[in-house]
Amino acid sequence: MPISIDDLRERVVDRRVVHRGAFIEFRVDTVERADGSRATRDFAGHPGAVAMVAVDAAGRVALVRQWRLAANDALLEIPAGGLDIADDGSKEDPDLAAARELEEETGLRAGTWRKLGAFYSAPGFTDELMHLYIATELTPADPDGRLGPDEDERLILEWRPWQEAVSLAETGGIRDAKSIVGLFWLARVMETEGRV
Repeated sequence: MPISIDDLRERVVDRRVVHRGAFIEFRVDTVERADGSRATRDFAGHPGAVAMVAVDAAGRVALVRQWRLAANDALLEIPAGGLDIADDGSKEDPDLAAARELEEETGLRAGTWRKLGAFYSAPGFTDELMHLYIATELTPADPDGRLGPDEDERLILEWRPWQEAVSLAETGGIRDAKSIVGLFWLARVMETEGRV
């Protein structure tokens, strides 16, 4: 007899929070499968995030280089950041977060936004949903009112022609998932539409 989606479904029957950080909650969930068997799942709860492929009029992509402790390296990435959580527990609107994070990480504002889609960054252990955008018509934010990086962030802004950025994703020069997805999506848009 073939397996159905209902046979794959798992129901959380117990939850133990191991640590609650500033924006991530680590927990161990006990799940019950359709056949009644149980298992535990290590899980990182995350409010979600945004990532932006920011392209200027010359066809260059804004990238940020920052130290990533897990990779033990300064990675080159597209700008990104987490959704803020309000006091009532509600999540920030991804469209608003994208504009905020682009300005914080690059000092840029975009006149045109296009949401490409959303994807789970690592659904085997986290519910982080990444919202991906293309930002164009870029202008510098007013220096007097500019939103800056978070206190713990140190970033270097680098510009690369979009073809070079895509090539870096293909050859290992860019190694994080959101950047690879964003740049490959940009390449698809450029190939099918000829512009962003």
